[in-house]
Amino acid sequence: MSPFFQPAEWLPHRACWLAFPSHEDLWGNLLPQVRLEFAALCRAIADPDPLTGHCRGEQLKILVLDEAGEATARAYLGGLNAQFYQLSFGDIWLRDTAPVGLINAAGERCLLCLPFNGWGKKYLFPGDSDLAMRLAMLMGVPYRTVSLVLEGGAIEVDGEGTCLTTRQCLLNPNRNPSLDAAEVEARLKPALGVSKILWIDSCGLVNDHTDGHIDTLVRFVAPATVVCMLPESPEDPNHATLVTIYEQLQTLTDARGRSLTVIPVPSPGRIPSRGGGILPASYLNFYIANTTVVVPTYGVEADAKAVAAIAKLFPSRRTVGLPARTILEGGGAFHCITQQEL
Repeated sequence: MSPFFQPAEWLPHRACWLAFPSHEDLWGNLLPQVRLEFAALCRAIADPDPLTGHCRGEQLKILVLDEAGEATARAYLGGLNAQFYQLSFGDIWLRDTAPVGLINAAGERCLLCLPFNGWGKKYLFPGDSDLAMRLAMLMGVPYRTVSLVLEGGAIEVDGEGTCLTTRQCLLNPNRNPSLDAAEVEARLKPALGVSKILWIDSCGLVNDHTDGHIDTLVRFVAPATVVCMLPESPEDPNHATLVTIYEQLQTLTDARGRSLTVIPVPSPGRIPSRGGGILPASYLNFYIANTTVVVPTYGVEADAKAVAAIAKLFPSRRTVGLPARTILEGGGAFHCITQQEL
């Protein structure tokens, strides 16, 4: 049997899995606005034809807690052709709790279920730790596991043998305290079907609860091509981090020996939380759907420039910027709450 590997996100998807925002104890009075942002994301991913309503994009597969939750979700989604599954889950961050899709040269599918410990035991929500395996069984696709604690948002692949990740996350004592980089690589490479891992040395964004997930820092947009952010002001709370990452990327080569083409987009700068802190805002937390690229925006001047810059990287897709500031209050944005099915 051909070896399995994780393909690049820009390849075709069968569907997109999401979980309807449902937990009032987690979101409080933000829940209605979170649901509105969620519904707008779903519409952009499904990409219905404005005349016929036919879905040009991806099939939506949405987790809900119960019948009442499904009725509420249907009301928010306004007639979108979604499939609903009543299944317990901890919260909406399916990038990290749902299984990762793998394929092989023969087109066969497999799912990788990543051991999940609540982002280093910071947020242990009931229903999250075993969600990947329960979804794999629901999907009826063979699955495998890896003896390595990490999340889907911590890995970024090009589909040609290269994986990007961060030392802050995978080597964190709150995840893999007994493993060094070589041991992590020995487990991660066969799990993802990659031959080279590129380690980002810098820490992640300020107040990033994920300990430096790569999907807020660097994304592959084509073979040997990555996008990152650069600050537009010295007052950017992530100024030093973003410049350091940009400089390191200039020195890296992929699994095929190619130097990376590094394309910068603006950083959103300081995005305050409702409590007065700093949110880990990133334009790189976009989702690459079959017909669209959905970019989170935060109501600041850099939004339009960032969306326009990302649109140039995906000329065959429609790039959409949508508000994600309320979802970000929970710790992430659009890539964090989506997981593609191959």
